[in-house]
Amino acid sequence: MTIAGNADATFADTVEGLHRGDFSRLEPLFDERSGRSGKPRIIEWLDEGRFRDQPKALAEALTCASFLGRTRVAEYLLKQGVNPSGGAGTGLDALHWAANRGQLEAVRLLISAKAPLETRSMYGGNALGTAIWSAINEPRRDHPEIIEELLKAGAHLEDADYPTGHRPIDAILQRHRSG
Repeated sequence: MTIAGNADATFADTVEGLHRGDFSRLEPLFDERSGRSGKPRIIEWLDEGRFRDQPKALAEALTCASFLGRTRVAEYLLKQGVNPSGGAGTGLDALHWAANRGQLEAVRLLISAKAPLETRSMYGGNALGTAIWSAINEPRRDHPEIIEELLKAGAHLEDADYPTGHRPIDAILQRHRSG
């Protein structure tokens, strides 16, 4: 079943999609007015208690919201007690995905919620390493600021490969090495 454009998307299909990391496909369910009440459908399902027996899927919902940059949904999930690490079924947790996708506000939200900065992804890197790799290989506008935010929050600079050979990123890392 396809989520996009299908108002009758099932909860079971969504849970499967969250576990598989089909975050782009699930995006319509995280839209502000995707539900019947004017809230995102994913929040309606949470409020209805549908995630009660699905804690791993709920954790993946936070990771998905972070991947998509849906900070209102992520903030709501955090207020409901979802662990700020989110789920890591894809090999990356919520902070890794937010950093990878250039979702600055999601990174800030997760940092303020005390998401661990040094958790290792399936690739062996922490969130800072993920942000640096993404800034060089899949650049998005906010990657330099994300790197700054992670460093200001206390991410371990020693874990960053330096120099990277990418002048703007190396300038940020050098500034923090000196400071």
